This record gives sequence, C-alpha cells and structure tokens, in this order.
Amino acid sequence: MMTVAQVFQSGLSILQKADIEDALFDCSCLFSSAFQVNQAWRITHAEDTADEQKTEQFSALILRRASGEPLQYILGKWSFYGRDFFVGEGVLIPRPETEQLVEMALQTIREKQMKTVVDLCAGSGCIGLTVALEIPECFVWLIEKYNGALHYLRKNLQALGVKNAAVLQADALSADLPDLHPDILISNPPYVPDGEMPALQKEVHFEPDTALAGGADGLQFYRAIAENWLRVLHPCGEVFLECGDGQGEAIVSIFRKKSTAQEIIYDFNNIDRFVHITV
Repeated sequence: MMTVAQVFQSGLSILQKADIEDALFDCSCLFSSAFQVNQAWRITHAEDTADEQKTEQFSALILRRASGEPLQYILGKWSFYGRDFFVGEGVLIPRPETEQLVEMALQTIREKQMKTVVDLCAGSGCIGLTVALEIPECFVWLIEKYNGALHYLRKNLQALGVKNAAVLQADALSADLPDLHPDILISNPPYVPDGEMPALQKEVHFEPDTALAGGADGLQFYRAIAENWLRVLHPCGEVFLECGDGQGEAIVSIFRKKSTAQEIIYDFNNIDRFVHITV
C-alpha cells in the first residue's frame, strides 16, 4: 500500500516525464479531483495510507493528462470570471485573456445602458452567460452552430441558473441571419489560419477544429461579421472581437468601410488581442 505522498509523487513523476509544462499544478488538481480533498488535506495527511480505489482513479486521470488531454477536459469544468463552466470534448476551453474581452464589453453595456447582446460562436457560453449574470437588466442571445458545443452551452445555462439568456443554433458564416437586432455583439471566433493548425501544441489539438480554424488567413469569420452582422445591429451599435496575435490591423481594415470607428486593444501581454468596432 502507498501513502498519500507516494501516490502524489508517482503521478507527478509521470507528468514530468511527459513534459507537462505545469506538472505540479496539474497533478495537484487531478489529485484533488480523484480524492475529493483540497491541497491542505493532502499535505497534512501525507503519511496516511492512500485509498486504493481513489488511487486507481487518480492514476487513470494522470495517464490521460500525460497523453496530452487538457486538464480542463479531464476535470470537466473550468473557472471563468469567478464561475465554473462545464467543458469537454467539442468546446473551446475558456482562457484568461477572454475575461478582458468580457470586462470591456460589460463596461460599454453599463455605460450605454444596452439591453440586447449577441454572443456569436458562443461555445461553452462563458462570454454571454457571464454578461447575462453580471447585468441582469440585459438579454443575451447565445449563438452556436455545433451540437458538441451546444451540449455544454445549454448545460452551463441551466447550471448557472441564467434567466435572461437564450440559446440559438445558427451558422455565424451564413448570410441567412436570425431576426435579431442587438445593441452589442461580442465574439471570440475561430481565428487560427488553416496552415498553422498542425503546429499547435498537443493539448490544443484536443479542442475542436471548428472552434479554432478561421480559414486560409484566419479571418473568414471577421469578414462574415462585417458583411452580415453589422447591418442587423442597432444604430451606434458596438462590436467586441477577440483575435490572434498580429491580426488586429487586418481586421480593422475589414471593418473600416463598414463602420464609423475601429480600435485595436492590446492584452496584458501587449498582444493585439481585441478589436472594438462602432457601427
């Protein structure tokens, strides 16, 4: 029989040998998930004999992570803007930089007292559901095409008890738009150029290509938004978009003839991560 400390160290060694970047953090999360304890318990009970069944569960989780499966998928949920969102195969994992996108949108919605919001390419719903929960006075339409993502989107809407939002299945690239006229559109669309997809790190390949691949130059969704979605926004409407490193200027060029103002916004790492459009 192994002690708690021995079980943990065994899992950590496997992750380190697999070159998992944040092996200690990931191992701690997986141990807590399998044993249903926090880090303090693990440390204070280090010399206790580890439960055999929970040890087997932990070992199975460790092997999944060592294979490259994202930690977030294994845990089944991930924190975004202070709330847990269910995630798994078929949905993009919420990322910290997207919280900055949400913060900017929230500020604009409050300042201009906007009432109707569209979250385009909604995925897990982390953007739109956060907006709905933070500003109960507005209504959010969450638009998503793919069934795999819709599963988690609907699950998160129900689990978080959101009443001022609705899910709509639609194709963001289609010119046949839902009959909506929002004040603001927010989106983190697929933006990885097709040619760069094979070079993405191992963990990212577990995420759906449909949430990542943005066409030959990574900009096909921005063109569709400029061509199709700007015309349904209310006058003086706003658009907040997340984008890839180095794409800001190209996206501004796409919107320049179809909007009154365009702004590139840099993230905390000084990357041109967002574009703000005023119709």
